[in-house]
Amino acid sequence: MTVVLVDTERAYRAVAARDARFDGCFILAVRTTRIYCRPSCPAVTPKRRNAEFYPTAAAAQAAGYRACRRCLPDAVPGSPEWNLRADLAARAMRLISDGVVEREGVPGLAARLGYSERHLTRVLTAELGAGPLALARAHRAHSARLLIETTDLSLTEVAFAAGFASVRQFNDTIRSVFAATPSALRAKRSAPGAAGRIVLRLPYRPPFDAAGLLGYFRASAIPGVEHVTDTTYARSLRLPHGQATVILTPAAGYVSCSLRLTDLRDLGSAVNRVRRLLDLDADPRAVDEFLGDDPTLRPLVAARPGVRLPGSVDGAETLLRALGHTSPGEALDVPDGPVTHLYPAPSAIDSPVAAALADGSLVVDVGRDTDDLEAELAAFPGVGPDIARYVVMRVLGAPDVPLHNDNAAWRPWRSYAAMHLRRSA
Repeated sequence: MTVVLVDTERAYRAVAARDARFDGCFILAVRTTRIYCRPSCPAVTPKRRNAEFYPTAAAAQAAGYRACRRCLPDAVPGSPEWNLRADLAARAMRLISDGVVEREGVPGLAARLGYSERHLTRVLTAELGAGPLALARAHRAHSARLLIETTDLSLTEVAFAAGFASVRQFNDTIRSVFAATPSALRAKRSAPGAAGRIVLRLPYRPPFDAAGLLGYFRASAIPGVEHVTDTTYARSLRLPHGQATVILTPAAGYVSCSLRLTDLRDLGSAVNRVRRLLDLDADPRAVDEFLGDDPTLRPLVAARPGVRLPGSVDGAETLLRALGHTSPGEALDVPDGPVTHLYPAPSAIDSPVAAALADGSLVVDVGRDTDDLEAELAAFPGVGPDIARYVVMRVLGAPDVPLHNDNAAWRPWRSYAAMHLRRSA
């Protein structure tokens, strides 16, 4: 039995109202057409007896439904639940989105989470309606469709960039999920980006405090690693298979993401990390309503709606920067304008924390349990409880994190009004 993130009656009311706030929070499946949609799909609302609800696209696919061609149910912000919850299912979802199954298989995913493959599969199937392989398959299908319709990559390049093991597997999955061939989807392709770049649109739920995010990034930017203007944020990324640079430009309803990758297999991981960095899966209206009930916070919310919680593209980097390591690392193989260097690898930094990160005895990633990671970091020599709380807030989106120290690493953070309170919603 799958667990829908909202009750079914509320879900049906959201569908009847075509409420876009619920896009990404659950999937509507229509028994008569065998199609699944986003809640705001403009098609005729199905009768209640013909509507089913699933927590993920993978669950709908496993039940035999195909994606709607009209509303593109996968091209929406993700559920904020996966960034907020600290249970096994949410931690697994975050790692699957980062491409762990493609790189390490289900055994690697289970090992990272500290559970057996059998138990992990049982929990995910019970809660999400699909096991880790099906969830990874749905993630690959969505990544592939983005690349097919928005880039000029060959279909073979798309297949391997999206994480498929073979072109045949890619073709079969696209036909199964979208009821169309890759070539038919390619016919809808928009104009490709500049040479050597992949340009994608990353949707968000409005309102979106782009100016506040850019101001935060500007205040803490490391020259050469990051570059911020009034309208864009650019930085380098150290990814599992290689290097990347990304230029992020907020626009109405989406953020333009211009990526240059040295290895296309890193595409899904890069997009997932950027989404977490910008907190694009948040539900800001719910947050603003909650915080607006407090008389002290109400003026701040009114003055700056849509405040986001800047996340992290790399847990080790976030920890080391909080400890004061703010120099650029090695030069990029291919510099990208003012972005010329990577942040240093832990092995290049001389400190006990960096040594532990380098040898794997300390792991800071989105698959960690919040309480376990905070306790481990707080007890680590040279870290302490304040930095531990800051890191779990940035990397895991931990709620209600008090920051007592006046550490220089998070002074820009404090200037972003009520930032660390948004998770309490």
